[in-house]
Amino acid sequence: MRRCAFLLSILLFVAEAGAQQKSPQQPPPETTPPLSPLSPTATPVPNIVAPPAVPARPNGKIQKSLVRITATEVEPDYRAPWNSGGIQRGVGAGFVIDGNRIMTNAHVVSNSRYLTVERDGDPNKYPATVLFVAHDCDLALLKVASPDFFKNMTPLTFGGIPELESTVSAYGYPLGGERMSVTTGIVSRIDFQLYTHSSIDSHLAIQISAQINPGNSGGPVMQNAKVIGVAFQGYSGDVAQGVAYMIPTPVIHRFLTDIKDGHYDKYVDLGLSYAKLQNPAQRRYYGLPNDGRGVLVTTVIDAGSAGKVLKQGDVLLSIDNHPIASDAFVELEGERVEMPEVVERKFKGDKVKLDILRERKPQTVMITLDTVWPYLTEGHYYDVRPRYLLFGGLLFQPMSRDMMEAYQVGDLRLRYYFDNFVQDQIYLQHPEVIVLTNILPDPTNTYLGSYRASIVDEVNGRKILTLRDLANALNEATDRFVITMIGDGPPLVLDRKEVESARDRIRTRYNVNNEQNLEEQPLAAQTEARAVPPGS
Repeated sequence: MRRCAFLLSILLFVAEAGAQQKSPQQPPPETTPPLSPLSPTATPVPNIVAPPAVPARPNGKIQKSLVRITATEVEPDYRAPWNSGGIQRGVGAGFVIDGNRIMTNAHVVSNSRYLTVERDGDPNKYPATVLFVAHDCDLALLKVASPDFFKNMTPLTFGGIPELESTVSAYGYPLGGERMSVTTGIVSRIDFQLYTHSSIDSHLAIQISAQINPGNSGGPVMQNAKVIGVAFQGYSGDVAQGVAYMIPTPVIHRFLTDIKDGHYDKYVDLGLSYAKLQNPAQRRYYGLPNDGRGVLVTTVIDAGSAGKVLKQGDVLLSIDNHPIASDAFVELEGERVEMPEVVERKFKGDKVKLDILRERKPQTVMITLDTVWPYLTEGHYYDVRPRYLLFGGLLFQPMSRDMMEAYQVGDLRLRYYFDNFVQDQIYLQHPEVIVLTNILPDPTNTYLGSYRASIVDEVNGRKILTLRDLANALNEATDRFVITMIGDGPPLVLDRKEVESARDRIRTRYNVNNEQNLEEQPLAAQTEARAVPPGS
């Protein structure tokens, strides 16, 4: 009221000053008494309606569900695999779901030796163990033994797939912060993407513009008070700006369904590659009408689910009665998704029906789904010790992505074997590609440096298919070992007596506590601490 009176006084003063400056010939204007703001004849002041208040916490008190995870990890040393590896510390996020379980990313807890979790408002750190881990879809479940941890904690529930351009919020502890952080963005794209944790698996992923930084991993992405994804990877620097991804609920639900029997069986795959059939002349060549349907099978992995059923040159027309468009998309639950999404939602032992065209004749085939083991060679390994064999200072290891990255291999032959292991079905002749990766210098192995990165073919005429084959061959009672490598060049020769005399010397000089690890063995400390169910 005081402000209105003050403004009214200024207006009257200005009006009087203007009247005094008018020409004397002009009749004075009629004056009327000023109207009170409360007068019924006054000009009504328009009502200003405030916009509806945006809820300060549109997703509720996430602090009651969010946890901060600290992992002490031991990264395997592929260059000296007998060592335990380097100790690292990482921070991630997780959230409570039903059953007093904590969901997070697999990469948050991979290779961990000790895990602790913290909750808002509690200064204590609670030891945690891994219940299940799925490296192929980057998800994990943790449990906390302390009965006090889950008191007053609220389990989060899951929603569906969000719409494009809808708003989402990501929660976590980016860059190691100890207080919860929230970033908001929109849903930018829904598509199949490579999951970088394994480097070989592609699943449904949702791109969001909310910032995801180290420490956000494993945290919930929320919309309308429900979890619609788990933050897990992003791009930065020269690759892209502000591009982040979350694992959507179909992938999450599949993981939770898979583990209901107490065992995680991994994703299944048809084990084939295909090409789009959109060119009209190409379609006529394969006897296809101009109906926009069908994709061409280009490779069938012999060790895959479709290995004994499909052939190169088959045309896939439909999968489980869903017509396959010529761009490899199908209609599923009202959405156009890539054909593999139909298989993605199935489990080990499930069947899938395919309508195909083989040599221009229609057929229907049934395929029992399973994993495709040769793919594993091209992916990262976690929670297991590296496999190796040390003999006479020569270090032999199976070819793997981790080994290739550790040695930054540039040898063209070895690069070919790795890059084409599945596509060219090299695994049929070499289930394991055994490589001489390193040489611990000693008089018994002098002048053998040129054999580094060579692939073992035979030992004393005996074909080597696996690391155990090599161990058995080098355990034979013979005077010398003639090791033939793939390709041209003389064989590598070792004298048994010289190897035996150098054994203790090499072990002492290079601190080798174990000369071999032939099987995939879990990290001992991890096995004891985690109490993982058998086979998981």
